[in-house]
Amino acid sequence: MTSATLPPIDTPLTAVSPMVLVVDDEKNIRRTVEMVLTGEGYQVTGATTAEEGLSILARPNRPVDLVLLDVKLPGMSGLEMLQYMRSDDALQQLPVIIISGHATVTDAVTAIRLGASDFFEKPLNRERMLVSVRNVLQTARLTRAVEGLREQFQARYEMIGTTPPMQKLYRAIDRVAPTKASVLITGESGTGKELVSRALHRLSPRTDGPFVKVNCAAIPRELIESELFGHERGAFTGAQNRKRGLFEQAHGGTLFLDEIGDMDLSAQAKVLRALQSGEISRVGSEHLIHVDVRVLAATNKDIAQQATENRFREDLYFRLAVFPIRCPSLRERIDDIPVLSDSFVAAFCKENGLRPMTIDTPVYEALRRRKWPGNVRELKNVIERAAILSGGPITIADLPEDPHDSPFDDDPADVQEPQPDISRADSIQQVAATASSTTSESGRPTLREFREKAERDYIIETLKLHDWNISKTAVALGVERTNLHKKVRSYGIQRAK
Repeated sequence: MTSATLPPIDTPLTAVSPMVLVVDDEKNIRRTVEMVLTGEGYQVTGATTAEEGLSILARPNRPVDLVLLDVKLPGMSGLEMLQYMRSDDALQQLPVIIISGHATVTDAVTAIRLGASDFFEKPLNRERMLVSVRNVLQTARLTRAVEGLREQFQARYEMIGTTPPMQKLYRAIDRVAPTKASVLITGESGTGKELVSRALHRLSPRTDGPFVKVNCAAIPRELIESELFGHERGAFTGAQNRKRGLFEQAHGGTLFLDEIGDMDLSAQAKVLRALQSGEISRVGSEHLIHVDVRVLAATNKDIAQQATENRFREDLYFRLAVFPIRCPSLRERIDDIPVLSDSFVAAFCKENGLRPMTIDTPVYEALRRRKWPGNVRELKNVIERAAILSGGPITIADLPEDPHDSPFDDDPADVQEPQPDISRADSIQQVAATASSTTSESGRPTLREFREKAERDYIIETLKLHDWNISKTAVALGVERTNLHKKVRSYGIQRAK
């Protein structure tokens, strides 16, 4: 497959000029905007009310590419129209620029939270408006292109991601899938090794054959050979009937040996013989059975190292690793976190019959800062839990605490108050009296010391106000719980037992 690439920034998605809808009850504003934008090659249509604007957006003949929306309108306000658009599947991704002659900080914050791309005040500045329109349309065009790539990759590989590590993974799959080569898939838990195996099967000539998966770590040691190769009646206690093994079941298709690093050495020897000869024998039988099976294996362990320590058969390792594929960790592809998160929340809402839910932009940055030892699987769990807690747009406050970066739980008893308690007035004097070598020559605290002491005191005060509950304090301070935990640990804040 030829690697898909994004179109050049200046390349229009279509030959038709972008259509801009201006929703403003002031005739002169609409006329001015239309004159400026048409002079730059845009198409413009206008509406005096939010209701009229929504009616225009519902027309199927000429879709709108951008909305310039006034806040103050007769009837439904501009912010109410924006909120309605974000709840409508067909209008959810349409870019909106908010304009206002009576802008407030609250209006601006509300607009951005609802997904507005920009916000500026009247009187309109020509250059400011043109730069904003150009940038918003360009971002929307790139977003659609990336979304097209995401859908393309998801349809082909059933995986999401367009970052360089994922592009490398897709190229490896495309190269080896049509062959008969054995593939060893490595990577941390939660990176999608099974998805890679299924993509290899689906894109191979064996796609119409069976795909059989076995988790080697989940089968007891004494039963692994019977599961893989089958058994004859009476071969061992409890074997009351003949059983076809997984190799036989996968005949003409693909056998996926997950967690191969946990397979018993004696079973490894039989797997090696099967790979070399294409023949197996059931437990309790000497009759050889020919099987046509392509074997894919996966592990989160270093079986090359295990082989050097005689904990894994070296000859089997080389037989399996004809073509090794490594699944990147989420830490290596953090730029995929937004598209992964959007996909997970959309799937969760659909599966549970919920209205489509959006994610606030700051959430993506908060997720990027996490460590993700559980990789994509852990991200999926975090997003689903946040969606349950949220019930609306997912905010930082809805994110569960990062269990990998927490000095203590949210139990107030786990937080210790400093002793002796220091009042805000006395704290400045104490800083001056106990300052380290970084104290200024005047004997007064440095600006950094003063700022850190003030921040420490304010955190303690807010913790007290919320009965030392970390979650409530984090919301009150407007920070993520993980960051608050770091501050508490950094400042040595403790509560007396």
